[in-house]
Amino acid sequence: MLSHAANPLAMPLAKDIFRVFYSGRDAKNRSSVGAFDYDMKSAQVIEDHEEPFFCSGLSGSYYENGVSIGNCYSVGIKTYMLFMAWPNPENAHWYGDIGRLIVNDDMTLSLDQDTPFISCRDFNSISLSYPWVQPSDLKGFEMWYGTTETWDAGNDEMLHVIKSAASSDGQIWEQTDKVIPFAIGTAQAFSRPTILKNPDGTQDMWFSYRSGSGTPYRIGHSRFSDGVWSQTPGDPGIDVSRSGWDSEMIEYPFVFKYEDKIFMLYNGNGYGETGIGLAELQR
Repeated sequence: MLSHAANPLAMPLAKDIFRVFYSGRDAKNRSSVGAFDYDMKSAQVIEDHEEPFFCSGLSGSYYENGVSIGNCYSVGIKTYMLFMAWPNPENAHWYGDIGRLIVNDDMTLSLDQDTPFISCRDFNSISLSYPWVQPSDLKGFEMWYGTTETWDAGNDEMLHVIKSAASSDGQIWEQTDKVIPFAIGTAQAFSRPTILKNPDGTQDMWFSYRSGSGTPYRIGHSRFSDGVWSQTPGDPGIDVSRSGWDSEMIEYPFVFKYEDKIFMLYNGNGYGETGIGLAELQR
């Protein structure tokens, strides 16, 4: 991998140490999965793994053009990592399917199956992106994922919204009628949802979005309370910096807990080209 560290995902490795997986790119702009180990106590990278943990696929595979990771979830004793798969359609517009990796006991990764875990055809979508799966408050699992409604909503920007699906076993999924609120010209091109469940039953979702006005990616927020998700883009508690590596755009958030605090990994300028940031939620 030569550039980028996009779509960061933190998994606990030891007491204070997390393995941070990310999507890096090669000379042909194809993304593979890399990782580094980060000590939260000392705020230092203690190991930067030089070799990819999982590579983009061979010619003809459904992830030939890359692997952009979403999040992890466990079913029984197995842990899975979902990803947006980039095929290489000939003479056609790019699109994404959803693939699934197995997280092995030694924290290495292997492909779960040779076909998409969920294809665009399965969900009647033009393109799918970055899924987030978590246990449901009712039973089984719920998934929040990006889906393209149109490549151009009339303002030279796609309409790519966040919808949900449900599963009783984490394997077979059915779409639901839940959609995160969106508005053309305000928040219409979403990606990479990440969710924090609160003890009072509310949920906080952060995501990337573009407004359709030409402004690059920002991070937005929606809260689930009394059965309703709040209007987007909301107040995420974070914005671009005045200067530096994240002054033009911020995107691809991943929220996780450490001790009694909430942290967010995110990317800045260039879709992860300038690296990964770490922010702490101030309550």
